[in-house]
Amino acid sequence: MSGKVVLHYFDGRGKMESIRWLLAAAGVEFEEVIITKREQYVKLMNDGALMFQQVPLVEIDGMQIVQTKAIMNYIAGKYNLYGKDLKERALIDMYTEGTIDLMDLMMLYYFFSEDKQKRLSDIEQKAKERFLPVFEKGLANSDFLVGNQLSRADVHLLETTLMLQELFPTILSTFPKIQAFQERMKALPRISKFLQPGSARKPPSDEVYVKTVKEVLSHLFK
Repeated sequence: MSGKVVLHYFDGRGKMESIRWLLAAAGVEFEEVIITKREQYVKLMNDGALMFQQVPLVEIDGMQIVQTKAIMNYIAGKYNLYGKDLKERALIDMYTEGTIDLMDLMMLYYFFSEDKQKRLSDIEQKAKERFLPVFEKGLANSDFLVGNQLSRADVHLLETTLMLQELFPTILSTFPKIQAFQERMKALPRISKFLQPGSARKPPSDEVYVKTVKEVLSHLFK
């Protein structure tokens, strides 16, 4: 195993995208092994690399780490994106879980062909009524969600709100604190670099990505 950080996943966002965002925010360069065939996935399982037969898989510091939350917890802790104490970490975790819940709704949207408009309406309603007001309040008196420095919660919030705007361009019109937060975050050099064309950031899911995931993980879509 090399000393470089290596990501094993599909050529799309999915569960790996938040990991890419965290690594980018930490200024960590990484390589990607793109999974396009079921044989690659089966080999990872046979090699014992997938503890629970799931990707993402990240090779870092001589370890093969699976389970998305475990991966992100490790990266956040290693690169000082996890607050200054346990109390801040608890708040960061709460905000993070909220962003993950919202992102999961958007990720699943691309995998279902039926009731697309109903699913979109459900995402928009939940975002406006359940999630965004919490983040707007959290940013009322600070540049960051928790404490006085950048944390993983901020990185996840930027990722989430940018995803929302891809689906609903005006959704932040009544959330001025989040809008201002976005601009501050996008001005950070490492974030700005990740948002430029040609970076490791992946585009929204398309039919090719969905088809590949369903073929590779065919046992989950029977």
